[in-house]
Amino acid sequence: MESCHKFSFPLLTLLSLYMSFFVAHAEGSLTPRPFNNKITAAFVFGDSTVDPGNNNYVKTLFRGNFPPYGKDFRDHVPTGRFTNGKLSTDLIVSYVGIKEYLPPYLDPNLSIEELMTGVSFASAGSGFDPLTPQISSVISLPKQLEYFKEYKKRLQSAIGNRRTEAIIKEAVFLISCGTNDFVVNYFTLPIRRKSYTVSAYQQLVLQSFKQVLQDLWDEGARRIAVTGLPPMGCLPAVITLYSKNAILERGCIENLSQVGMEYNQMLQNELNSMQGRLAHLDAKITYVDIFTPLVDMIQGLGKHDFDEVSHGCCGSGYLEAGFLCNPGSFVCNDSSKYVFFDSIHPTEKTYINLFMANRPVIDSFIQD
Repeated sequence: MESCHKFSFPLLTLLSLYMSFFVAHAEGSLTPRPFNNKITAAFVFGDSTVDPGNNNYVKTLFRGNFPPYGKDFRDHVPTGRFTNGKLSTDLIVSYVGIKEYLPPYLDPNLSIEELMTGVSFASAGSGFDPLTPQISSVISLPKQLEYFKEYKKRLQSAIGNRRTEAIIKEAVFLISCGTNDFVVNYFTLPIRRKSYTVSAYQQLVLQSFKQVLQDLWDEGARRIAVTGLPPMGCLPAVITLYSKNAILERGCIENLSQVGMEYNQMLQNELNSMQGRLAHLDAKITYVDIFTPLVDMIQGLGKHDFDEVSHGCCGSGYLEAGFLCNPGSFVCNDSSKYVFFDSIHPTEKTYINLFMANRPVIDSFIQD
Protein backbone atom coordinates (compact mmCIF):
# COMPACT_ATOMS: atom_id res chain seq x y z
CA MET A 1 0.00 0.00 0.00
CA GLU A 2 1.48 3.17 -1.00
CA SER A 3 0.88 6.36 0.60
CA CYS A 4 2.23 10.49 2.03
CA HIS A 5 1.54 13.65 4.99
CA LYS A 6 4.58 15.80 5.53
CA PHE A 7 5.97 13.29 3.39
CA SER A 8 -10.20 -3.17 9.75
CA PHE A 9 -15.60 -22.44 20.75
CA PRO A 10 -17.87 -23.38 17.58
CA LEU A 11 -17.96 -20.04 15.88
CA LEU A 12 -14.19 -19.72 15.99
CA THR A 13 -13.84 -23.28 14.75
CA LEU A 14 -16.11 -22.58 11.79
CA LEU A 15 -14.23 -19.37 11.01
CA SER A 16 -10.92 -21.22 11.19
CA LEU A 17 -12.18 -23.91 8.84
CA TYR A 18 -13.49 -21.28 6.46
CA MET A 19 -10.18 -19.42 6.43
CA SER A 20 -8.36 -22.70 5.77
CA PHE A 21 -10.68 -23.37 2.87
CA PHE A 22 -10.17 -19.91 1.42
CA VAL A 23 -6.40 -20.03 1.64
CA ALA A 24 -6.38 -23.48 0.04
CA HIS A 25 -8.68 -22.15 -2.67
CA ALA A 26 -6.46 -19.13 -3.27
CA GLU A 27 -3.39 -21.35 -3.56
CA GLY A 28 -4.94 -24.26 -5.41
CA SER A 29 -6.97 -24.89 -8.52
CA LEU A 30 -10.02 -22.90 -9.47
CA THR A 31 -13.21 -24.34 -8.02
CA PRO A 32 -16.83 -23.72 -9.09
CA ARG A 33 -17.60 -20.02 -9.37
CA PRO A 34 -19.52 -18.47 -6.47
CA PHE A 35 -23.15 -17.78 -7.45
CA ASN A 36 -22.34 -19.16 -10.92
CA ASN A 37 -21.28 -15.63 -11.76
CA LYS A 38 -20.75 -14.65 -15.38
CA ILE A 39 -17.73 -12.42 -14.84
CA THR A 40 -15.54 -12.62 -17.94
CA ALA A 41 -12.48 -10.62 -16.95
CA ALA A 42 -10.97 -8.19 -14.46
CA PHE A 43 -9.37 -4.85 -15.33
CA VAL A 44 -7.45 -3.00 -12.66
CA PHE A 45 -6.21 0.58 -12.41
CA GLY A 46 -4.24 2.31 -9.70
CA ASP A 47 -1.01 2.16 -7.70
CA SER A 48 1.32 -0.35 -6.01
CA THR A 49 -1.52 -2.00 -4.08
CA VAL A 50 -2.67 -3.49 -7.40
CA ASP A 51 0.43 -3.33 -9.64
CA PRO A 52 1.60 -6.90 -10.38
CA GLY A 53 4.66 -5.71 -12.31
CA ASN A 54 3.88 -3.00 -14.86
CA ASN A 55 6.66 -0.87 -13.41
CA ASN A 56 9.15 -3.57 -14.46
CA TYR A 57 8.73 -2.10 -17.94
CA VAL A 58 8.99 1.56 -16.92
CA LYS A 59 12.09 3.65 -16.27
CA THR A 60 11.45 4.31 -12.60
CA LEU A 61 12.99 3.52 -9.22
CA PHE A 62 9.54 2.44 -8.03
CA ARG A 63 9.98 -1.30 -8.68
CA GLY A 64 9.59 -4.49 -6.67
CA ASN A 65 10.95 -7.10 -9.06
CA PHE A 66 13.76 -8.27 -6.78
CA PRO A 67 14.01 -10.17 -3.47
CA PRO A 68 12.78 -10.17 -0.82
CA TYR A 69 9.57 -9.16 -2.63
CA GLY A 70 7.79 -12.32 -3.78
CA LYS A 71 9.50 -14.53 -1.22
CA ASP A 72 6.22 -16.38 -0.56
CA PHE A 73 4.89 -16.12 -4.12
CA ARG A 74 4.76 -19.12 -6.44
CA ASP A 75 8.33 -20.43 -6.88
CA HIS A 76 9.49 -17.49 -4.69
CA VAL A 77 9.61 -15.27 -7.78
CA PRO A 78 9.73 -11.46 -7.33
CA THR A 79 7.21 -10.44 -9.98
CA GLY A 80 7.02 -6.72 -9.26
CA ARG A 81 4.28 -7.07 -6.64
CA PHE A 82 5.18 -4.95 -3.61
CA THR A 83 4.51 -7.70 -1.09
CA ASN A 84 5.71 -11.16 -0.10
CA GLY A 85 3.01 -13.01 -2.05
CA LYS A 86 -0.29 -12.27 -3.71
CA LEU A 87 -2.13 -8.97 -4.02
CA SER A 88 -5.82 -8.57 -3.21
CA THR A 89 -6.59 -8.54 -6.93
CA ASP A 90 -5.00 -11.99 -7.31
CA LEU A 91 -7.21 -13.25 -4.51
CA ILE A 92 -10.30 -11.70 -6.09
CA VAL A 93 -9.81 -13.12 -9.60
CA SER A 94 -9.08 -16.54 -8.12
CA TYR A 95 -12.20 -16.38 -5.95
CA VAL A 96 -14.40 -15.21 -8.80
CA GLY A 97 -13.08 -18.07 -10.93
CA ILE A 98 -11.31 -16.18 -13.71
CA LYS A 99 -7.68 -17.21 -13.16
CA GLU A 100 -5.11 -17.59 -10.40
CA TYR A 101 -3.10 -14.40 -10.89
CA LEU A 102 -3.84 -11.10 -12.57
CA PRO A 103 -0.87 -10.22 -14.82
CA PRO A 104 0.54 -6.80 -15.74
CA TYR A 105 -0.64 -5.47 -19.09
CA LEU A 106 2.87 -4.41 -20.09
CA ASP A 107 4.22 -7.97 -19.93
CA PRO A 108 5.14 -8.58 -23.60
CA ASN A 109 4.68 -12.35 -23.25
CA LEU A 110 0.94 -12.33 -22.55
CA SER A 111 -1.14 -14.51 -24.87
CA ILE A 112 -4.49 -13.46 -26.30
CA GLU A 113 -6.10 -16.06 -24.04
CA GLU A 114 -4.49 -14.41 -21.02
CA LEU A 115 -5.50 -10.96 -22.19
CA MET A 116 -9.10 -12.06 -22.67
CA THR A 117 -9.55 -12.75 -18.94
CA GLY A 118 -8.12 -9.44 -17.82
CA VAL A 119 -5.00 -7.59 -16.77
CA SER A 120 -3.83 -4.86 -14.43
CA PHE A 121 -2.82 -1.49 -15.84
CA ALA A 122 -1.80 -0.19 -12.40
CA SER A 123 1.54 1.44 -11.71
CA ALA A 124 3.25 1.68 -8.33
CA GLY A 125 3.68 5.31 -7.31
CA SER A 126 0.75 6.60 -9.33
CA GLY A 127 -2.12 8.79 -8.16
CA PHE A 128 -5.15 10.78 -9.27
CA ASP A 129 -3.39 14.13 -9.03
CA PRO A 130 -1.49 14.55 -12.36
CA LEU A 131 1.57 15.69 -10.41
CA THR A 132 1.87 12.47 -8.39
CA PRO A 133 2.99 10.07 -11.17
CA GLN A 134 5.39 12.71 -12.43
CA ILE A 135 7.17 12.68 -9.08
CA SER A 136 7.95 8.98 -9.44
CA SER A 137 8.15 8.74 -13.26
CA VAL A 138 5.40 6.14 -13.37
CA ILE A 139 2.23 5.54 -15.37
CA SER A 140 -0.52 8.12 -14.80
CA LEU A 141 -4.20 7.18 -14.62
CA PRO A 142 -4.93 8.81 -18.01
CA LYS A 143 -2.11 6.74 -19.51
CA GLN A 144 -3.47 3.61 -17.87
CA LEU A 145 -6.78 4.39 -19.56
CA GLU A 146 -4.97 4.82 -22.88
CA TYR A 147 -3.48 1.38 -22.39
CA PHE A 148 -7.00 0.02 -21.81
CA LYS A 149 -8.13 1.52 -25.11
CA GLU A 150 -5.09 -0.04 -26.78
CA TYR A 151 -5.98 -3.33 -25.11
CA LYS A 152 -9.47 -3.21 -26.60
CA LYS A 153 -8.07 -2.66 -30.09
CA ARG A 154 -5.68 -5.59 -29.68
CA LEU A 155 -8.55 -7.81 -28.59
CA GLN A 156 -10.83 -6.62 -31.38
CA SER A 157 -8.15 -7.48 -33.95
CA ALA A 158 -7.77 -10.96 -32.47
CA ILE A 159 -11.33 -12.02 -31.65
CA GLY A 160 -13.60 -9.41 -33.24
CA ASN A 161 -15.70 -6.53 -31.99
CA ARG A 162 -18.67 -8.56 -30.78
CA ARG A 163 -16.66 -10.90 -28.54
CA THR A 164 -14.62 -8.00 -27.21
CA GLU A 165 -17.75 -6.04 -26.32
CA ALA A 166 -19.20 -9.10 -24.58
CA ILE A 167 -16.05 -9.45 -22.46
CA ILE A 168 -16.04 -5.78 -21.46
CA LYS A 169 -19.77 -5.80 -20.65
CA GLU A 170 -19.46 -8.64 -18.13
CA ALA A 171 -16.05 -7.66 -16.72
CA VAL A 172 -15.26 -6.19 -13.33
CA PHE A 173 -13.25 -2.98 -13.09
CA LEU A 174 -11.27 -2.22 -9.95
CA ILE A 175 -9.62 1.06 -8.94
CA SER A 176 -7.19 1.30 -6.03
CA CYS A 177 -5.42 4.63 -5.84
CA GLY A 178 -5.03 7.91 -3.95
CA THR A 179 -2.64 7.22 -1.10
CA ASN A 180 0.39 8.55 -2.99
CA ASP A 181 -1.45 11.78 -3.68
CA PHE A 182 -1.41 12.51 0.03
CA VAL A 183 1.63 10.64 1.39
CA VAL A 184 4.15 11.13 -1.42
CA ASN A 185 2.80 14.36 -2.86
CA TYR A 186 0.74 16.74 -0.72
CA PHE A 187 2.21 16.14 2.72
CA THR A 188 5.81 15.62 1.57
CA LEU A 189 6.37 18.21 -1.15
CA PRO A 190 5.50 21.91 -0.84
CA ILE A 191 4.09 22.42 -4.36
CA ARG A 192 0.43 21.56 -3.72
CA ARG A 193 0.40 22.84 -0.15
CA LYS A 194 1.26 26.33 -1.42
CA SER A 195 -1.95 26.42 -3.45
CA TYR A 196 -4.38 24.08 -1.67
CA THR A 197 -5.67 23.60 1.84
CA VAL A 198 -6.19 19.97 2.85
CA SER A 199 -9.92 20.16 2.05
CA ALA A 200 -9.26 21.84 -1.28
CA TYR A 201 -6.71 19.17 -2.17
CA GLN A 202 -9.17 16.43 -1.24
CA GLN A 203 -11.56 18.00 -3.74
CA LEU A 204 -8.83 18.14 -6.41
CA VAL A 205 -8.10 14.43 -5.97
CA LEU A 206 -11.81 13.62 -5.99
CA GLN A 207 -12.41 15.59 -9.18
CA SER A 208 -9.54 13.77 -10.89
CA PHE A 209 -11.00 10.47 -9.73
CA LYS A 210 -14.43 11.40 -11.11
CA GLN A 211 -12.87 11.96 -14.52
CA VAL A 212 -11.27 8.50 -14.40
CA LEU A 213 -14.60 6.98 -13.45
CA GLN A 214 -16.39 8.79 -16.27
CA ASP A 215 -13.75 7.72 -18.78
CA LEU A 216 -14.08 4.08 -17.74
CA TRP A 217 -17.86 4.33 -18.06
CA ASP A 218 -17.49 5.79 -21.54
CA GLU A 219 -15.26 2.83 -22.47
CA GLY A 220 -17.94 0.33 -21.48
CA ALA A 221 -17.26 -0.36 -17.79
CA ARG A 222 -20.47 -1.15 -15.92
CA ARG A 223 -19.25 -3.05 -12.85
CA ILE A 224 -16.78 -0.77 -11.03
CA ALA A 225 -15.37 -1.24 -7.53
CA VAL A 226 -13.31 1.51 -5.90
CA THR A 227 -11.23 1.16 -2.76
CA GLY A 228 -10.95 3.99 -0.31
CA LEU A 229 -7.76 5.21 1.36
CA PRO A 230 -6.10 3.26 4.16
CA PRO A 231 -5.42 4.74 7.61
CA MET A 232 -2.40 6.60 6.23
CA GLY A 233 -1.16 7.57 9.66
CA CYS A 234 -0.68 3.89 10.52
CA LEU A 235 1.80 3.17 7.71
CA PRO A 236 5.17 2.37 9.33
CA ALA A 237 7.02 4.90 7.17
CA VAL A 238 4.55 7.64 8.12
CA ILE A 239 4.86 6.78 11.82
CA THR A 240 8.64 6.97 11.50
CA LEU A 241 8.51 10.38 9.84
CA TYR A 242 5.94 12.00 12.13
CA SER A 243 6.21 10.34 15.52
CA LYS A 244 7.82 12.38 18.28
CA ASN A 245 9.96 9.32 18.98
CA ALA A 246 10.12 6.99 15.98
CA ILE A 247 11.59 4.13 18.04
CA LEU A 248 9.54 4.25 21.23
CA GLU A 249 6.28 5.83 20.07
CA ARG A 250 4.92 3.71 17.24
CA GLY A 251 1.24 4.63 17.47
CA CYS A 252 -0.68 5.83 14.42
CA ILE A 253 -0.48 9.51 13.45
CA GLU A 254 -4.17 10.17 13.84
CA ASN A 255 -4.43 13.50 12.02
CA LEU A 256 -3.12 11.91 8.81
CA SER A 257 -5.56 9.02 9.11
CA GLN A 258 -8.35 11.55 9.68
CA VAL A 259 -7.58 13.14 6.30
CA GLY A 260 -8.08 9.73 4.69
CA MET A 261 -11.30 9.12 6.59
CA GLU A 262 -12.74 12.43 5.42
CA TYR A 263 -11.75 11.74 1.82
CA ASN A 264 -13.31 8.27 2.01
CA GLN A 265 -16.64 9.77 3.04
CA MET A 266 -16.51 12.17 0.12
CA LEU A 267 -15.63 9.27 -2.18
CA GLN A 268 -18.53 7.15 -0.90
CA ASN A 269 -20.95 10.02 -1.41
CA GLU A 270 -19.79 10.44 -5.01
CA LEU A 271 -20.02 6.71 -5.76
CA ASN A 272 -23.51 6.49 -4.25
CA SER A 273 -24.58 9.48 -6.32
CA MET A 274 -23.23 8.00 -9.54
CA GLN A 275 -24.81 4.62 -8.79
CA GLY A 276 -28.16 6.33 -8.29
CA ARG A 277 -27.89 8.23 -11.58
CA LEU A 278 -26.79 5.22 -13.63
CA ALA A 279 -28.62 2.29 -12.02
CA HIS A 280 -31.15 2.22 -14.86
CA LEU A 281 -28.22 1.59 -17.23
CA ASP A 282 -27.16 -1.55 -15.33
CA ALA A 283 -24.43 0.19 -13.37
CA LYS A 284 -22.89 -1.52 -10.34
CA ILE A 285 -20.59 1.01 -8.70
CA THR A 286 -19.29 -0.09 -5.32
CA TYR A 287 -17.12 1.30 -2.53
CA VAL A 288 -14.63 -1.07 -0.91
CA ASP A 289 -13.64 -0.17 2.64
CA ILE A 290 -10.03 -1.00 3.50
CA PHE A 291 -9.75 1.67 6.21
CA THR A 292 -11.91 -0.04 8.85
CA PRO A 293 -10.44 -3.55 8.60
CA LEU A 294 -6.89 -2.17 8.58
CA VAL A 295 -7.58 -0.12 11.71
CA ASP A 296 -8.94 -3.29 13.33
CA MET A 297 -5.79 -5.22 12.39
CA ILE A 298 -3.55 -2.47 13.77
CA GLN A 299 -5.49 -1.10 16.74
CA GLY A 300 -8.48 -3.40 17.34
CA LEU A 301 -9.11 -7.08 18.07
CA GLY A 302 -7.55 -8.02 14.74
CA LYS A 303 -4.11 -7.08 16.02
CA HIS A 304 -4.03 -10.32 17.99
CA ASP A 305 -3.55 -12.14 14.68
CA PHE A 306 -0.18 -10.43 14.29
CA ASP A 307 3.04 -10.11 16.24
CA GLU A 308 3.94 -6.77 14.67
CA VAL A 309 1.62 -4.01 13.47
CA SER A 310 3.77 -0.88 13.37
CA HIS A 311 6.82 -1.85 11.37
CA GLY A 312 7.42 -3.98 8.31
CA CYS A 313 8.99 -7.39 7.82
CA CYS A 314 11.78 -6.05 5.59
CA GLY A 315 14.85 -4.40 7.09
CA SER A 316 14.25 -2.33 10.20
CA GLY A 317 10.64 -2.03 9.05
CA TYR A 318 10.70 1.70 9.74
CA LEU A 319 11.50 3.22 6.33
CA GLU A 320 12.53 0.49 3.88
CA ALA A 321 10.36 0.15 0.76
CA GLY A 322 11.10 -0.27 -2.93
CA PHE A 323 14.84 -0.30 -3.66
CA LEU A 324 15.59 0.20 0.07
CA CYS A 325 14.01 -3.22 0.66
CA ASN A 326 16.41 -5.33 -1.38
CA PRO A 327 18.35 -8.62 -1.49
CA GLY A 328 20.74 -7.30 1.15
CA SER A 329 17.98 -6.46 3.64
CA PHE A 330 17.21 -8.44 6.76
CA VAL A 331 13.82 -10.18 6.38
CA CYS A 332 11.59 -11.62 9.07
CA ASN A 333 11.09 -15.40 9.11
CA ASP A 334 7.28 -15.38 9.00
CA SER A 335 5.66 -12.57 7.01
CA SER A 336 2.19 -13.68 8.13
CA LYS A 337 2.96 -12.36 11.60
CA TYR A 338 3.29 -8.83 10.19
CA VAL A 339 0.60 -6.45 8.92
CA PHE A 340 3.14 -4.80 6.63
CA PHE A 341 5.82 -6.40 4.48
CA ASP A 342 7.84 -3.22 3.97
CA SER A 343 7.28 0.18 5.56
CA ILE A 344 4.30 0.93 3.29
CA HIS A 345 2.83 -2.21 1.72
CA PRO A 346 0.76 -4.97 3.36
CA THR A 347 1.71 -8.62 3.56
CA GLU A 348 -0.29 -11.27 1.72
CA LYS A 349 -1.87 -12.19 5.08
CA THR A 350 -3.17 -8.65 5.40
CA TYR A 351 -4.52 -8.76 1.85
CA ILE A 352 -6.30 -12.02 2.70
CA ASN A 353 -7.84 -10.39 5.78
CA LEU A 354 -8.93 -7.40 3.69
CA PHE A 355 -10.52 -9.77 1.18
CA MET A 356 -12.34 -11.62 3.94
CA ALA A 357 -13.60 -8.39 5.49
CA ASN A 358 -14.98 -7.28 2.13
CA ARG A 359 -16.28 -10.61 0.88
CA PRO A 360 -19.94 -9.68 1.36
CA VAL A 361 -19.34 -6.59 -0.80
CA ILE A 362 -17.52 -8.66 -3.42
CA ASP A 363 -20.27 -11.31 -3.42
CA SER A 364 -22.94 -8.67 -4.04
CA PHE A 365 -20.78 -7.02 -6.66
CA ILE A 366 -20.26 -10.15 -8.81
CA GLN A 367 -23.84 -11.39 -8.64
CA ASP A 368 -26.18 -10.56 -11.52
